[in-house]
Amino acid sequence: MIGGFQNIGKIPELRKKIFFTLMMLVVYRVGCHIPTPGIDGTALSAFFSAREGTLFGLFDMFTGGALSQMSVMALGIMPYISASIILELMTVVVPHLEKLKKEGEQGRKKITQYTRNGTVILSIIQGFGIAVGLENMSGPGGGMIVPFPGWGFRLLTVITLAAGTSFLMWLGEQITERGIGNGISLIIYSGIVSGFPVAVANTFRLMGTGEITLFFVVFLLALMIGVIGVIVFVERGQRRIPVQYAKRVVGRRMYGGQTTHLPLKVNTAGVIPPIFASSIMMFPATIANFLSVDEFPWLQHIVNFLAPGHIVYNLVYVAFIFFFCYFYTAVHFNPVDVADNMKRQGGFIPGIRPGKNSADYIDRVLTRLTFLGATYISAVCVLPQFLIYQLNVPFYFGGTALLIVVGVAMDTTNQIESHMLTRHYEGFMKKGFGRAR
Repeated sequence: MIGGFQNIGKIPELRKKIFFTLMMLVVYRVGCHIPTPGIDGTALSAFFSAREGTLFGLFDMFTGGALSQMSVMALGIMPYISASIILELMTVVVPHLEKLKKEGEQGRKKITQYTRNGTVILSIIQGFGIAVGLENMSGPGGGMIVPFPGWGFRLLTVITLAAGTSFLMWLGEQITERGIGNGISLIIYSGIVSGFPVAVANTFRLMGTGEITLFFVVFLLALMIGVIGVIVFVERGQRRIPVQYAKRVVGRRMYGGQTTHLPLKVNTAGVIPPIFASSIMMFPATIANFLSVDEFPWLQHIVNFLAPGHIVYNLVYVAFIFFFCYFYTAVHFNPVDVADNMKRQGGFIPGIRPGKNSADYIDRVLTRLTFLGATYISAVCVLPQFLIYQLNVPFYFGGTALLIVVGVAMDTTNQIESHMLTRHYEGFMKKGFGRAR
């Protein structure tokens, strides 16, 4: 593995790509510390400190702390992700988008342009909502977060936040085209891991004060390594359905006759289900911050039941994860289209008739795989809740963040290894790190 890292410096093109990517991420992190004008930073920081378990805390994690500081990049890249997911879901119900999706490169460019426009629109809407919300918020001490509210502050905030998200979107596209890895994913990755040094410092501080022992720190480290190993193992797992292509003669040449496979991932939905499930589960606590609990006593009961660590919270959270796993997989992967494409190319699954029977077989296998994938995601996401609220272990990274960090790291490593192998260098491991099982 050490030799593999040494080979990176021997490839000028790869070295430039990695350097460009790192510089763009540095620009992003610098932008996270440029504040939006017209906001009292002290009152805002106190406000977010009191609301870590709400949607504010979730979004602040994905923005790398930019939201709690209300920087010019406070919205992060989430509007772009939301616009991408909305367009992907709309391809199922809008014939024009479905046609564009099948047109190849030109269709993809058109959908990308729609995604950019949708990102700007969502940024303006969210920026205006944040500006109005900030005017009505105050810190725990009673100090107003916005000392001088009004339409001037609202317009300035909308322009600033929309411009910051648009710049981040451009930055991510530049990383994807000229750097290494997926730019959007790396921006989210860098935002999450930026809190790692603080987490390590807090762990040592708690160990120094005697609140946790060295044994717990070792246990936590071993558990994190084990969970990361499980994530890597499952994310690399595939169910390979054998596909046989019949021989056919075209002109004077014979094609087909080979045996290949249709790879189905165990976790087809990726990290979308836990992100959506976390957002929905945090809505009650977020709404409670804006309403008086004395006027709505029933709301306090709901908030208590849906508080992280409660058995009801975990059960509902797992139910939402299962629902979004099946829903996103059904939208993202169409067994009927796959079976029709195989049939047109002369392919068939041994023992299964082409057409509808093949589609039913693929759907049946995918349903079982999705159940295993949803179970795996639920276990990874619920484990931090159990550690924090039952064992009082300072597990700083939640399941969703851990899935994103490990997934992006594996994808980026695969791309680096591909560059090395094309230049006749060995990868990070002799057996190939990125090979699926």
